[in-house]
Amino acid sequence: MKPWDGIISEEEQRAYRAAGFGRPTGVGKRPALLIIDVQYRTTGTTPLPFFEAIKEFPTSCGDVAWKAVDNIKLLVDEFRQRGWPVLYPHVAPKNKNEGGRLAEKVPAIMNIPAHGYEFVKEIAPQPGDVLLPKKHPSAFFATALTSHLIDLQADTLVITGCSTSGCVRSSVVDAFALNFKVLVPQDAVYDRSRVSHAVNLFDMAEKYADVATTTETLETLRKI
Repeated sequence: MKPWDGIISEEEQRAYRAAGFGRPTGVGKRPALLIIDVQYRTTGTTPLPFFEAIKEFPTSCGDVAWKAVDNIKLLVDEFRQRGWPVLYPHVAPKNKNEGGRLAEKVPAIMNIPAHGYEFVKEIAPQPGDVLLPKKHPSAFFATALTSHLIDLQADTLVITGCSTSGCVRSSVVDAFALNFKVLVPQDAVYDRSRVSHAVNLFDMAEKYADVATTTETLETLRKI
């Protein structure tokens, strides 16, 4: 079962197959792991159902986030064991003068307390990891990410985190545009909308990335 089964119709999926979309691209030899915006503001400090979680942080995605965190932890452990790079694109605390269009569109994001920006401790950065503050959805836009990846000689990106339909998707599209091979573990990304999560995974799988479970992704990586 794929996350989009029952949401994207069989007819639509056949249309993509007929047009030749969805071919796997595989992996290279030097992967890097991106953990995007896995901060308490998107998970809550404890696993709770969505409408309970948003009482703490209105930007929380609830218990689906914590399920993804468990899978991200498996990937982090593998990358650290192999000595592969782990990078953390993340939203830095905002002040009232730097919200831009996002503050107009989602004003709640301007009132998150400082501890909401802390990394979830189960997968928090360690010495040697790369931290990349960002102000926009894509991890590439106006950051040094591309420069770091060139320096690391990375050719494959495993992209995890939040949200599937926003910062993850925009980062995947930019990574694809820069000719990186892209893997998206479908259960290591999360979103506050199940439908949006599924539809965006489908679209990424058809056009920009190889989408699979964390278990399948680890099996692929272990062949390198």
